[in-house]
Amino acid sequence: MFDIHLGENKEICLIGKFDASQADKANNFFNQINDTHTVNFEKLDYISSMGLSILLVTQKRLLDAGHELVLINMTRHIREVFGYAGFDEIFKIVQS
Repeated sequence: MFDIHLGENKEICLIGKFDASQADKANNFFNQINDTHTVNFEKLDYISSMGLSILLVTQKRLLDAGHELVLINMTRHIREVFGYAGFDEIFKIVQS
C-alpha cells in the first residue's frame, strides 16, 4: 500500500511503501509540484531506489527554479538510507 497526498500547509504526505510499483503514481504527483514543499515521511515504512530517484529528479528540478523539497519526520532506517546514498547533502532533512 502506498498513498501520497497534499496535506495541511502544502505538506506532502507519504504513507506506506514507496517502491517501483508506485512510480507512475508518485511521478504524476511530483511533476505537479513547482515550488518549495515539505515532505512528511512520518508514515512511510519503506523507500526503494526508484522512490529515491523520483525524489532526486524532483529536487533537482525544483533547485533549478530556486525551490526545494524539505524532508521531515524520517524514521531512523530511512534517514540512514538517505545518508548512505549521500542524499543528506542534496536535501534539507529536518528531524522533529
